[in-house]
This record gives sequence, C-alpha cells and structure tokens, in this order.
Amino acid sequence: MQFKLANAVFTFFVLIALGIGQAAAQGFQLPNIQVTSNAFSDGGIIPLRFTSHGDNVQPNFSITGAPENTASYVIIFHDIDVALGGGLDDVTHWLAWNISSPVIPEGSLPAGSTQGNNIRGQANYMGPGAPYADRYHHYVFEIYALNDMLDLAEGASREQLIEAMGGKVVGKTAYVGRYANASGN
Repeated sequence: MQFKLANAVFTFFVLIALGIGQAAAQGFQLPNIQVTSNAFSDGGIIPLRFTSHGDNVQPNFSITGAPENTASYVIIFHDIDVALGGGLDDVTHWLAWNISSPVIPEGSLPAGSTQGNNIRGQANYMGPGAPYADRYHHYVFEIYALNDMLDLAEGASREQLIEAMGGKVVGKTAYVGRYANASGN
C-alpha cells in the first residue's frame, strides 16, 4: 500500500512538471507579481495609523512584475479570520478597481480609480478593526492585474466586482498584515 501511494504521488508530481514544462514550451509564463509597502512588511504588524482604531489611512503599495498586457489593478482587502453568519463570508474592508498605476500612494488612489462598498456599505477604505482580543487577525490585500478596465459603478459589492473581473485576470498576488486590538478601543 505504501509503495502504491508513493508511486501515485510521484506520478502526480511528474504530470505537474510535464504540464508546467509544456506550458513553458508554448511560451506561457506565470507572472511574478510582487507588492511592497512602506507602511508595514508583508506578514508584519499593521501600525495603528492604518487601522480604524487609529487614523484609518490607506497604506501605500508598489506593484512590480505584472504582465505587459496589464491595463488596470484591483484590490480586495478583507479580514480572513471572521466567518459571518456561520458561513464562508468574511469581512470586506476595501474594494478598489480601475487602478491604472502600479504605484498607489498612501491615503489616496490614482485618478480614475473606483471604490466599492465595504461591510459598512461605504465606498472607501476601512482599516482593520479587530475586536479586543488576545490574538491577531490576518488582513489580506489581494491584488489582481487585469487586461482591461471594469465597467462597474462606484459602490458595487465584492460579489459584483468578482463577477466583473471574470476572464480579465492576468495575474494575482497578496500582501498580508496582522492586527490585534489589544488596547480595548
């Protein structure tokens, strides 16, 4: 039994390698999109300034390695440590799309960008606001590269945004921050 399992695992990885090799031979490359921020390091603690318990300032981001056919970027910012209503939904903190520049300054978006509704029904950045606790919440900034702009009105929902992105995503990356409201604010 152990030999059969090992053989199956080996076969799986060979097929994966052949698939990647075949894709590379056809000129297909997976984009190496990366994102950085001066606000905090990837996986690091989000400073109070960027939270709803602080100044609620949107952090800056710089995106590199997007495919040449990238026309715009999308940000979906959410707290993955919450399951709303006993389901799979988590807390949406910020939605932004039609971001034309890979450089996103602190506190603002490039001209022409559009924002969707967060969990409070507001089309703006809502910083982390983890309840008073003894553990960190993980906040994920999902960043997508799209080959087109989106025809989607301000205030759209996360579901509407994801639907509009269908067939346009040419790359994706994520940036994670951790925050715990240890002060009881």
